[in-house]
Amino acid sequence: MKPTTEYIISTIKEQGIIPLFYHDDKNVSIAIVDTLYKAGIRIVEYTNRGKHAIENFKALLAKRVETWPELLLSVGTIKTTNDAKNFIDAGADFVICPGVIPEVANIVQDAGLLWIPGCMTTTEIIIAEQHGAKLVKIFPGSLLGPSYIKAINDIFPEMMFMPTGGVEVNEGNLQQWFDAGVVAVGIGSKLISKEFLNTNDYPAIEVLAKKAIAIIQSINN
Repeated sequence: MKPTTEYIISTIKEQGIIPLFYHDDKNVSIAIVDTLYKAGIRIVEYTNRGKHAIENFKALLAKRVETWPELLLSVGTIKTTNDAKNFIDAGADFVICPGVIPEVANIVQDAGLLWIPGCMTTTEIIIAEQHGAKLVKIFPGSLLGPSYIKAINDIFPEMMFMPTGGVEVNEGNLQQWFDAGVVAVGIGSKLISKEFLNTNDYPAIEVLAKKAIAIIQSINN
């Protein structure tokens, strides 16, 4: 049975972080998710950024049955209706897009899944809201900054925000984002860095993921 939108949003808010990544190698992809799960992560975004994305995604879903029973697995970087259909059919729990694509929104929501679009401007957020978005990804976070969230909060009292891109795993940066009013942050290379992957340093990823969770829990409690 698929998790409900309400459950997914509640889990996103509780965890406060969605790690995101793509890797061409299926076994490396599995190792990364396994490392994140051991650290306490229960939501992961696997991005559709390579030729092996759908194959690897299916492998992650198969592994979840055996090893990661509590994991919510989303697919990111969905830009076309065809990709949306393929990953939904594969078993994605929810779908994250880099922009507001109404046709994709319709497909995702018709399937009963949560749709999280990427937005940069207030116009995009309005369009996302009109197409049923409850949570939007603010991208690029490094360019817009926490002050942007503070500036638009009053305009969108019902909308939840999650910055992605440039979010750092340190208390000062995370504190600024959550003080501004975000419900979660998306973190990619700042958590799952090329340096760690080039050296197979999965323990370092686990340590950093645990640090991120601890900081966010401290901020939110």
